[in-house]
Amino acid sequence: MESEDVTAADGTHTVNREGSHEAKPDGSHDAPSDRNRDRDGNRERIVAAAARLLSDGGPDAVSTRAVSSAAGVQPPTIYRLFGDKQGLLDAVVAYGFTEYLSSKAAHEAGDDPVEDLRAGWDLHIGLGLANPALYSLMYGGHRPGVPSPAAVAAFDMLARLIRRIAEAGRLAIPEERAAALVHAAGCGTTLTLIATPEARRDPELSRTAREAAIAAITTDAPAAAEPGPVAAAVTLRAALPRTDALTVPERNLLREWLDRIADPAR
Repeated sequence: MESEDVTAADGTHTVNREGSHEAKPDGSHDAPSDRNRDRDGNRERIVAAAARLLSDGGPDAVSTRAVSSAAGVQPPTIYRLFGDKQGLLDAVVAYGFTEYLSSKAAHEAGDDPVEDLRAGWDLHIGLGLANPALYSLMYGGHRPGVPSPAAVAAFDMLARLIRRIAEAGRLAIPEERAAALVHAAGCGTTLTLIATPEARRDPELSRTAREAAIAAITTDAPAAAEPGPVAAAVTLRAALPRTDALTVPERNLLREWLDRIADPAR
């Protein structure tokens, strides 16, 4: 509805913006902020309802009709807010990742980054087993090649932890490969445990996979005590962003040289 000019008693004109608001049954009007709050509230209820249905019955239980009934909204509201069912599932994945990131953020970093990696691995496995349907959708059912921003943030947290290991002189392979290896091993282990009936799960599988991954990427002592140049190059490369002794071109050139030393097969 368009705004109207209103003539005041003194002959001046003002713009009546109330005319642009939808009228309630009692003749009053909603302010835009009220409508925004209603929309945000609907979105939160819908995502929470979809997450509950997913947890109770798996992806097949997350139908538009079931979600709208559980959230107390009409089906068109879901389409208006999320576009389609895939959009809703994407929002549920983002919700699951947010919960995951919040739980990880609650754990403070310790003095030993390798021990922090162990703790992060155990937390990751525990979260997957506590909510297998959501985890499977997050890591196994999302669209290939289209990671959610929250998924990128979760991997960035792992990458920062790997960098701390490198800065401590204990990373034996390039950071990117180490992060990818731990990510793949952790996700694969969790999905394997989820797919195995609880009574048949090997309680040592997670620990064995965790220690194998850690052994593959770390050294037992700081790299300075190691005779080879690879670990030293990995450590120096990790610390490179913290130095201001070089110009940007010099830093980039040194990074290229360190990359070649750290990963000669490239």
